[in-house]
Amino acid sequence: MNVPHSGKRLLSPIQMAILALVAGTNVAYATEAADAQAGAAEQAQAQAQAPAADSGKMTEVYVTATKRSTSLQKTPVAVTALNSAALDDNHVQTLQDVVNLVPGFAATSQGDHGVTTLTLRGIGNDSAKTEYADPEVASFVDGIYSPRPEGATALLFDLEAIEVLRGPQGTLWGRNSSVGAVNMQTVKPEIGSNAGNFELGYGNYNRLGARGAFNIPINDTMAMRVSVVHEQHDGYVDYQAAPNVSLAAQHAAADPEIAKWNAAHPGNPIAFQPINTNLFVRNGAKYNAQDQSAARVSFLWQPSTQLKWNVSFEHYIDRGTPNMNLLQVARPGEDFWSTLADTAPYIHRDANSFRSRLDYQINNDVALAYIAGYSHFTGSSTFDQDGGTVVPTSFLTGGSHQEDNTVWSKYKNYSHELEIQSTGKRDVDWLLGLYYANEDNGIRFDIPIMNGTQQGTVGWQGSFVQPKETVDSSAVFGQATWNVSESLHLTGGLRYTSDKRSNIGGTNNQYTNPDLPQLPISPSIDPLNPASGFVTYQRNDGEFKDHKLTGLVRVNYDIDKNNMVYASVSTGYKSGGLQDGGQPYGSETLTNYEVGSKSTFLGGALRMNNAAYFEKFKDFQFSAPVTYPDGSRGLATSNAEGANIWGIETEIAAKLTKVDRVQLTAAYTHATLKHLIGGSNDYQLPACPVPGISTCLDVTGNTMPHSPKFSAQLMYQHTFHLADGTLIPRISTHYETASWLSVFNLGDQDRQKAYNRTDLGLRYDANSKWYFDAFVRNVEDGKVKTSAMNSFNGVWQAQYLPPRTFGINVGRSF
Repeated sequence: MNVPHSGKRLLSPIQMAILALVAGTNVAYATEAADAQAGAAEQAQAQAQAPAADSGKMTEVYVTATKRSTSLQKTPVAVTALNSAALDDNHVQTLQDVVNLVPGFAATSQGDHGVTTLTLRGIGNDSAKTEYADPEVASFVDGIYSPRPEGATALLFDLEAIEVLRGPQGTLWGRNSSVGAVNMQTVKPEIGSNAGNFELGYGNYNRLGARGAFNIPINDTMAMRVSVVHEQHDGYVDYQAAPNVSLAAQHAAADPEIAKWNAAHPGNPIAFQPINTNLFVRNGAKYNAQDQSAARVSFLWQPSTQLKWNVSFEHYIDRGTPNMNLLQVARPGEDFWSTLADTAPYIHRDANSFRSRLDYQINNDVALAYIAGYSHFTGSSTFDQDGGTVVPTSFLTGGSHQEDNTVWSKYKNYSHELEIQSTGKRDVDWLLGLYYANEDNGIRFDIPIMNGTQQGTVGWQGSFVQPKETVDSSAVFGQATWNVSESLHLTGGLRYTSDKRSNIGGTNNQYTNPDLPQLPISPSIDPLNPASGFVTYQRNDGEFKDHKLTGLVRVNYDIDKNNMVYASVSTGYKSGGLQDGGQPYGSETLTNYEVGSKSTFLGGALRMNNAAYFEKFKDFQFSAPVTYPDGSRGLATSNAEGANIWGIETEIAAKLTKVDRVQLTAAYTHATLKHLIGGSNDYQLPACPVPGISTCLDVTGNTMPHSPKFSAQLMYQHTFHLADGTLIPRISTHYETASWLSVFNLGDQDRQKAYNRTDLGLRYDANSKWYFDAFVRNVEDGKVKTSAMNSFNGVWQAQYLPPRTFGINVGRSF
């Protein structure tokens, strides 16, 4: 049995805080009103205009896509807004839960680093999981860019709303939003309020959940809010029995290989060993488990109507496990949700985030905002990369043991943004801003690969040590809208960005001494020590600089008070950087041509928003682990010629009656690559004719991964009014056509076939402010792949969305 990193499991400070909250406090529901950034006046206006929940009209939604609080139906941007009620109804806990609610949105789970990468309108980067690569879809919390998934971006809690902006958002939103942006708005403190709520949940796989928050009025100018969350469930993946191979069969397989080794290495002979079955994991934490907690303390100081300061501190911990690569076709006699594991799963992550926004109304015409953020992250993890694809025939033959070990990972990032903008109704609305951000990253990542089992000889092993990788990004931006008339509006915007990236002291190290003991690398081994058997084959020191001017031109026209059309041309930019060996790769750019409409019909009962776009994507950054001709390995990034992408999106929400509501989102996407010859160690590829990489494939003209031709989400709910409350059954179903899982388009195993996935919910809200919510997710118990690979003996593996889950939540508000 192999269960490293064991230890006592004590209640964390966050879990104790949750218990304290559940004992006597809770959090008020967040309303669908205006974003807190826009100011108290606009928030009051939004609340006043929102119709009653049981009226025949759809609730008015306000968004901050243009960095002003505006009605969704008056905002000329392709944006999906999910308020707190929608997040609760759909049991949204992570960004993976959001994607089905947004047209053209997809998420990919990553096992070895335990993160989720995002794709929007057919464009994403599956390698955007460490400091090596940045995402095309940027994540923001309270308007502050989050370069790595942690805290509120990993475990969504106490949120007022999530806005997903589709298309380049660089002019106003900045870094790495070349394809889109996800902006999460936390619930802010409220002066004079004692409201709160709490919730407890239970489900299959021993799911336990608790969350709560409460608002504390301090005085007539200050308030505080405390919110906590804890979510855990057992892993979905069971462990298979260790190999049962007779000693005679083991000798027959191992003895010829032992003879070859001893003849080639007479100074370091090896002897036969029986397979040590204790090296295979049989108990302890399972793969695909959740154990995450977070707490946030927020303060509001508003000494006058002109000055307001929101500040928060958030702590996040993750003690779950990575998602396992499963065999796409289970071995005879084994369950699909099981694995032959010889590496125990482990995740240990901690993150602290500080966020601040200061708003000052200089006069009736001009407002100033200063937004600042700071995050600090540390983490480590272990992952069974081989996934038990082949059962070993002896200690030395048949199988392959590969671990992916993040020995340590750390980063610090901070940002400052200063904005000044016009307020009130004007002929020209304008906004000017300055931005600066800095990242300081570091990681040690080890890959031991052993022949047969951990007892065998070294197949290959390396240690990648990047002690310091920095990013400096600064920008100046501005946007103005000329309100030509009450109906016609012309908008222009520009952003100048300057980026600098540095790798200081980074090395790639490979084990090359067969005369030393054949043991997997461990954290106690220093790969930079010559006595360790490792040699440094690449030094990654280098510096990359680039700058870019991006912009936006848009016209929107209000046909009448219920119908608006718009057309825009916008450009996006993502900085290049440094790959292994200190070699640079270029920046990528995107030009988006878009037309759209936003309409309200039937006196507010029906809302329909549409967008059609064409995107010219240039110098797409393709990153993948590769093997070089000399046998060494690294992460290589190359710039594809680009891609051509076009599509149509629609969102329809309607109240069929005062008690019946239906919602539909749909997207058609066509995304094809231009010229690219790509390599990847995750796939068995032919020998590469291009110098520098051992294996590769010409993928020119292939379909971009995670971009189904058609996808749709349909939701229906009905409200029963009872004497003491309301009962709301709900059904939501998602359908999408087949989609590829990599740029290589390698056949049925490398794609997810067309599927339908249905969720059910039943919520009872009592007039006494307590509620009961039951749910079933993935009713069909479908096996939906999010990524695939066949690097181990051609056997296909995949990552999957969770199997069928169900549970209940009980809560109370006051």
